[in-house]
Amino acid sequence: MLFVCYPRCTTCRKARQWLIERGFAFTERDIKKDNPTAEELRAWHFKSGLPLKRFWNTSGIPYREHGIKEKLKDMTDDEQFDLLATDGMLVKRPILVSDDFVLVGFKEEEWEAALKK
Repeated sequence: MLFVCYPRCTTCRKARQWLIERGFAFTERDIKKDNPTAEELRAWHFKSGLPLKRFWNTSGIPYREHGIKEKLKDMTDDEQFDLLATDGMLVKRPILVSDDFVLVGFKEEEWEAALKK
């Protein structure tokens, strides 16, 4: 699995620890140093089955500073993917990518259900 996170984020650290405690193997990727591409985001969005708005880090400083909430109303999905790909800090985290699913944000119940051994 691919664990996309921001190491300084407390929720990401909690999710990482959760995975380790349960013995799951994963590759970690720092979303700030190696932000997802528009193509990756498109694929993850499709596989997740989630609304595209769930991929936005709405509590992040870049989201608020650039007034993205208002801009989203007039943006196509492709424009949103392109904008998300410009800055990893715009993307909701953590993201857990497997062959079978994509989880966005850490909700323990969702992760537990998706990762039942």
